[in-house]
Amino acid sequence: MIDDLEGISVFLAVAEARNFRLAGERLGVTRSAVSQALQRLEDRVGVALVQRTTRSVSLTEAGEVFFEAVRPSVRQVKDAMQTVREMQARPSGLLRITVSSIAESFLSGTLLAGFIEACPDVKLDIVITDEEFDIVEAGFDAGVRLGEVIEQDMIAISVSEKQRQCPVASPAYLERCGHPRHPRDLQNHACIGWRPRPDTAPYRWEFTENHRDFDFAVDPAVTTNDMGMMIRLACAGAGITFGMVETFQPYFDRGELVPLLEDFCPPFPGFYLYYPRRQRQPLKLRALVDYVRRAGRR
Repeated sequence: MIDDLEGISVFLAVAEARNFRLAGERLGVTRSAVSQALQRLEDRVGVALVQRTTRSVSLTEAGEVFFEAVRPSVRQVKDAMQTVREMQARPSGLLRITVSSIAESFLSGTLLAGFIEACPDVKLDIVITDEEFDIVEAGFDAGVRLGEVIEQDMIAISVSEKQRQCPVASPAYLERCGHPRHPRDLQNHACIGWRPRPDTAPYRWEFTENHRDFDFAVDPAVTTNDMGMMIRLACAGAGITFGMVETFQPYFDRGELVPLLEDFCPPFPGFYLYYPRRQRQPLKLRALVDYVRRAGRR
């Protein structure tokens, strides 16, 4: 039985590498050891699995059938062994996360600090960006975004309360230019807009009226990809800007900014930690997911 399992592992390495030497390097054994183990497996199953020439290695028809049959099972066995090992292990390693710049509750709250304290062997690499991309292809373990922009094939866990967006302006600007009473009044005001990249149109400000959602394409006097600049310009009286109430709250509390058109700005689902659906998640990612879930229940 042990010889069979070892022989199957050697066969899989050869089938994937299509080269005895490369298979040996992957397994940490010599080329001749690979050849001998494969020959013993073929003797036991009674059929040739690999066709060898001086220049190439290919699978026979039986080898193709055997490869497709045993590969998932061997992967499941390896995953099970790794899972059992990790039951006694501490989460460790580098965990790469991409986070939306407006996810204040995730970035500024106690969740990240608490996770770092609970899992000191996990190192976080957090990239703040508002660009949308395939996190798996880009090499990230997880991301934090608004739920509406997360792909359907991802697993998502809430990491914030419901959110609201609204226009804001400084008291000085409003004294000088007046309050908009309806979103369409924004066309008569200086607006400070946002867009993620120079090659994209400015973000359309979103509102709701009589339970119907609509958006408004403002003509910004200033457009930037930096929320900090938008806030500084608004506080200086340059115009009206738009964003998350959570981001603006400290400025409301100090009287530097005033929320506008709140009747047209109902709450909506907030930010989610999302990650790819896999049969076995890395221990470091499972640790973060478990911590987020526990924090959500408190």
